[in-house]
Amino acid sequence: MGARKKIKADKYKEDKKQIAFARLCNCPTSPRKMRLIADMVRGMEATKALDVLRFSPQAASNYMEKLLLSAIANWQVKNEGARMEDNGLFIKEVYVDSARVLKRLRPAPQGRAHRIRKRSNHVTLTLGSSSIEDNNTKA
Repeated sequence: MGARKKIKADKYKEDKKQIAFARLCNCPTSPRKMRLIADMVRGMEATKALDVLRFSPQAASNYMEKLLLSAIANWQVKNEGARMEDNGLFIKEVYVDSARVLKRLRPAPQGRAHRIRKRSNHVTLTLGSSSIEDNNTKA
């Protein structure tokens, strides 16, 4: 590997250290309800988002809170010895994709049946770090 490639690879590894993500697959809530929660916390600081999710009455917020805690734990594994408060962790991106749909039948009048679709979703949450050094260089 050449010198320029090595420098670029090292820079890429350092940049990836500041990003952590977590995925939640086959979450048993509809994607529409989960997107409301995702829109609520997108771009927030991690600690503030945890507080918002903890006191939110929606059932989907419990799943999102656990996912955020998992992403924070993943970030702490990558950055041992670093404090979450010092690095300014925030939710960089959250997206919700639809997953499998369970099809069920519900009895209807006159011997008919109506199809019930039980939806589920996949959620991907990415944390970013805006450390103090980065803020000083941008200003």
